[in-house]
Amino acid sequence: MTLPAAIADPPAIRRRKVVVLGSTGSIGTNTLDVVGRLPELFEVVGLSARSRAADLAAQAERFRPQWVALTGESGEKPTLPAGTEFLTDAEAVARRVQAADVDVVVSAVVGAAGLLGTWAALEAGKTVALANKETLVLAGGPVMDLVRARGGRLLPVDSEHSAIFQAIADRPAGVERVVLTGSGGPFRGRTRDQLRAVTVEEALNHPTWRMGPKITVDSATLMNKALEVIEARWLFALAPDRIDVVIHPESMVHSFVEFVDGSVLAQISPPDMRLPIQYALTYPERLPCPARRVNWRELSSFRFEAPDRETFPALDLGYEVARRGGTAGAVLNAANEVAVEAFLARQIPFLDIPRASRAVLDAHAFDPRPTLDGLLAADRWARQEVRRWIRPNP
Repeated sequence: MTLPAAIADPPAIRRRKVVVLGSTGSIGTNTLDVVGRLPELFEVVGLSARSRAADLAAQAERFRPQWVALTGESGEKPTLPAGTEFLTDAEAVARRVQAADVDVVVSAVVGAAGLLGTWAALEAGKTVALANKETLVLAGGPVMDLVRARGGRLLPVDSEHSAIFQAIADRPAGVERVVLTGSGGPFRGRTRDQLRAVTVEEALNHPTWRMGPKITVDSATLMNKALEVIEARWLFALAPDRIDVVIHPESMVHSFVEFVDGSVLAQISPPDMRLPIQYALTYPERLPCPARRVNWRELSSFRFEAPDRETFPALDLGYEVARRGGTAGAVLNAANEVAVEAFLARQIPFLDIPRASRAVLDAHAFDPRPTLDGLLAADRWARQEVRRWIRPNP
C-alpha cells in the first residue's frame, strides 16, 4: 500500500539559499527561528535590517551569511564574523538579492521601504516569501505583471493570505469569494467616543499577536485589514466584492475560501507566524513545524462578527482603493505610514490616523495607469501632505 503524502516520510527538499530582508523585526526573527531549526534545508546567505545593529550582529554570528546590511541612518556598525561583508546601501542589497545563488528572498521589511528589495528579487525571477503587504498595496499591478513577465514566484506569508493560498491549493477555479479574518485588535467593541483619548500603550497592547509597533497600530485601526483586502485583490486576482472581512477574536481561523458549490475551506491553527513562514519556505512540501498545535480538547467556541465600519472607517478606505487601483494604493499606504508614526510620537490622536489618510486620499491627483516612478512620486507626495496636515493638529 502506498501511503498518502501527508503521512509518508518527509520529502527530500533541495537545500535552499535564503536572504532575509528585515531580519531583526518580528517576521525576520521568526523566519530565522524556522531556518535555524532546519539547517539541512536552508542556508542564510544575506541579512538586512534598518536598525538594531546588536541584533543583526548576533544573527550574523549564528548564521554566518555572506553579507549583512544596515540601511538606516543611525551610523551603527555591527561587529561581524570574519568573511561576512557589511553593506549600508539599500541599492546594493537589491543587487545582492539578484545573485545567481539566491533561491528565496523573505521580504519582511515594514512599509513601502520593502518595495525595492522585493522588486529586485522578482525582476531576477526569484521566489519571494512576501510578508511586506505594502508592496502589493503600493504597486500591486506592476508587481504582478513583473511576476508573470520574469517567471518569479510570490508566496504569501501573512497568515490570512497564506490561509487562502493553502485552501485554494493552486486551483483557483471555482472560488466564489474569500473571507479574511481579523482579531479586531485591542479596541474591538469600543465606540468611537471611547477611542478619542486612547493612548499609544493601549493601542500597542494587542490581545493575540506580538508584532512591531506599526503593524500593531494598523491592527488597532483595522487598517491592516484594509491593506489585506488590497493585497488579496492583487495576489489572487479577485474583484473587491469577492473579498469579505469578519472579526474573529480567537485568531484561530486565519481565513476562509468559499467555492461556487457552497463548500467552505478554512485554515485553522494557533496564532504563530512560524507556520505560514515555514510553508512559504518549503512550498509545496509540508514538514514538521515548531509552531504551536491546536489543542482540540481546550477549544470551546469560535466567535465571528461583522466589523464595525462606523467606528473603524479605515476598512472602507481599503475597499475603495482596491476598486480604484492606480495611484490610490500608494497614497493610502504612505499617508497611513506617516500618520501612524505621528500617533506613536504622540503628535496626533488615534482617530486622526484614518482621518488623515482619508483627507490625503481625497486630495490626490488620481492616475489610473501610473508607471512605477509615478507610484513612487505619489508615495512621496502623500507623505509630504500628511506632514502638512499634521502640523495644524499638534
